[in-house]
Amino acid sequence: MMNLRKRLLPSHKGLKRLSDSELVVLARGGDKEAFGVLYERYLNKIYNYVYYRTGNHHDAEDVTARVFFRAMSHIEQYTERGVPFQAWLYRIAHNLVANWHRDRGRRKVIPLDEYIAASLRTDAPDKKAEEDEELDALRAAMHALPEERQQLLVLKFVERLSNAEIGEIMDRTEGAVKSLYHRTLLALREAMEPTMPDEFPASNEIKES
Repeated sequence: MMNLRKRLLPSHKGLKRLSDSELVVLARGGDKEAFGVLYERYLNKIYNYVYYRTGNHHDAEDVTARVFFRAMSHIEQYTERGVPFQAWLYRIAHNLVANWHRDRGRRKVIPLDEYIAASLRTDAPDKKAEEDEELDALRAAMHALPEERQQLLVLKFVERLSNAEIGEIMDRTEGAVKSLYHRTLLALREAMEPTMPDEFPASNEIKES
């Protein structure tokens, strides 16, 4: 570790070329600059995740700051053991968001309005009313999902993580993530059938992704 530090500490660019595991080794030894690189690497991802779980920028900034403060405070106790740094960071974020909801007694929702609007947007003005109805139905269906399914949708569609990466964060196998995702799509489809029967594939046509 000393040779790694001596070779790279003078160069911030050198630190940026290191893997998460190598940066963690340096950070655990007290290298604040190495942790700073990890912070820069994951700040936007963690902020986006927290924002889509809390619904407002002010609380998202506060919770995000707490995530990295906790990670920095406990970095010496972190050992990979099958849980990459990214997954460990998301687990901290998930726990702090859960505390945020519990402390405020708020309903756990995911305000994916912008993402959903972008995914369903069309250039045909005569379909505006129909789209509004579909968006309302989709938001309502998502808000009614259990927390773990909301978390899955954020990780998959906002953070665009792979099933394997999601599994590391949610402590599930890749196969279990695929199964949960498939069941979530089916639940959304069934909830939305009355309002948008032609927009989504039939339940038996939904494939695991």
